[in-house]
Amino acid sequence: MENQLDYEINKELGECYLFMGDFDKAEEYYRKAAAGNSRSAAPYMGLATVAVQRSELDKALVLYQKAAAVEETDKALCGIGLVHMEQGNHEEAFGYFCRALEKSAANIVALNCLVREAYQTGQVEATLPYLTAALDTCEEKEAVRVTLAGCLIYLGRNDEAREHLEAVLGENPANSSAKELFDTMAA
Repeated sequence: MENQLDYEINKELGECYLFMGDFDKAEEYYRKAAAGNSRSAAPYMGLATVAVQRSELDKALVLYQKAAAVEETDKALCGIGLVHMEQGNHEEAFGYFCRALEKSAANIVALNCLVREAYQTGQVEATLPYLTAALDTCEEKEAVRVTLAGCLIYLGRNDEAREHLEAVLGENPANSSAKELFDTMAA
């Protein structure tokens, strides 16, 4: 019980120091937490975040992979994808964002990055099921619907795109992104 309490305290202190921007202290407490509970991915996620903040991408990748090995969550997979994206490994990044979205369709960071990588790798069509799934699960439905419409326009599927844009503009006539896409289609 005491080890669990020490783990929780160290993890919380790591999170606090990370939030305050004291990466040395954050790393110290996340390391203590990881030593106290090797069955939790949270300290590795914290350590990976510290590494990213320090621009130590190779180290961050190893830590995200360690977190995913302990518990394969959408956040750990998304972290791996983000590092690959930053390193220019677009195919790998795309695959990890897909895996993250299979764990949680509402992971908006993974979804946005997936779309970005889809254009980079010529896989826009492959994003459609993930965007559609996100419409049912995430809070940012309007933005997702506009992104979906943009992908459909890119693929030459203007009628489907129009339906999504009309739905957005029906709910929010002031949505400038939807208006711009709608005008692009009309031109």
